[in-house]
Amino acid sequence: MATLAPQPAANSAADPYDVTRPELYRDDTWQEPFRWLRANAPVYRCENSAFGPYWSVSTYKPIVHAESLPEIFSSEMGGIVIADLQEGDIKMPMFIAMDRPKHTGQRRTIAPAFTPSEMVRMTGDIRRRTTEILDSLPVGEEFDWVDRVSIELTTQMLAILFDFPWEDRRLLTYWSDWAGDIEIAHNPERKEERRQILFQCAAYFTNLWKSKVGKDPTPDLISMMIHSDAMSEMDDMEFLGNLILLIVGGNDTTRNSMSAFAWGLEQFPDQRAKLEADPGLIPNAVQEIIRWQTPLAHMRRTATEDTILEGQEIKAGDKLALWYLSANRDESVFPDADKIIIERENARRHLAFGHGIHRCVGARLAELQISVLMEEMAKRRLRVNVLREPDRVAACFVHGYRKMPAELSRY
Repeated sequence: MATLAPQPAANSAADPYDVTRPELYRDDTWQEPFRWLRANAPVYRCENSAFGPYWSVSTYKPIVHAESLPEIFSSEMGGIVIADLQEGDIKMPMFIAMDRPKHTGQRRTIAPAFTPSEMVRMTGDIRRRTTEILDSLPVGEEFDWVDRVSIELTTQMLAILFDFPWEDRRLLTYWSDWAGDIEIAHNPERKEERRQILFQCAAYFTNLWKSKVGKDPTPDLISMMIHSDAMSEMDDMEFLGNLILLIVGGNDTTRNSMSAFAWGLEQFPDQRAKLEADPGLIPNAVQEIIRWQTPLAHMRRTATEDTILEGQEIKAGDKLALWYLSANRDESVFPDADKIIIERENARRHLAFGHGIHRCVGARLAELQISVLMEEMAKRRLRVNVLREPDRVAACFVHGYRKMPAELSRY
């Protein structure tokens, strides 16, 4: 049985093992408390947090176990983030936060956009857009890698997936940033601002939906929803919820892995040198960078019944945070887990895309976009040099970067 540390009394100082604290991610100091949790209490009851009591699940094995039992560890009961829905909040059903059978039908509607044949069809366009962006960048001059590369590439891809007006594509990034900010739960004024912004998002997409009703099917996500039994009759909030899921899932994950390509290899120059010497290592390096970054730090589950997890008694209704970020640093699965090792044999076993029925439906597309970026950098013999510490997202859900000053050089 895991050993629990003494619990702090109510209203006492913060629990040092409350890993929801935003400063851990802003300052990139989350590694140590998770290291302690993995070693001493892989399923840990945190009584005092800004998000209320919750169980922290921090090692690989119990996360896979929980994800394999969706009927016991529900996505629908409490949603997928550690922040609870509060009175007055927007309720936005989305298929990642649904249990079977409804989850199954809606996921099947979206899945055809991400099949291997679709990846083949989209590769040429992804490569063309990547080369245009890389060829527009200055060599030897400072620029923001996050804005010029990571955001622009992923936002362009989202615009194509939604058949979204090209000139307005940065709205997708704007909506994604507002929707994915878990810390807004603590700020009533910003919550109201987010409500208005998300309603603007819904109105924009409703017009896009109406423009496609009655038209022949096309290979974009809106058309797929219109022409499906599972999603054609969604109400406004369910439509908005699924849009936000696809926007955040398609934007933040790929975008922050692309930024981790720059930042991570800056931290491990020996691995960067290996990759530059042998571009054939790129496919495995993509998996390793995604593992090392883990762009979504956690997913929340809620227990539907009393159960036992790693010797701990979980009660029906208890909230669990499955820390993918920590599981991907589990030394029992990934030796020297804090390091990027581009030849790591089991890099593909990472949990950055989740596990089980909720594993990321767009994982192939994320891998493809990152691979193409790295391939085109290699063709040009371009290296990203990060000039200063990046500005990180201060939150425990999206694990990423806001700004990253960089310059390119040739090798």
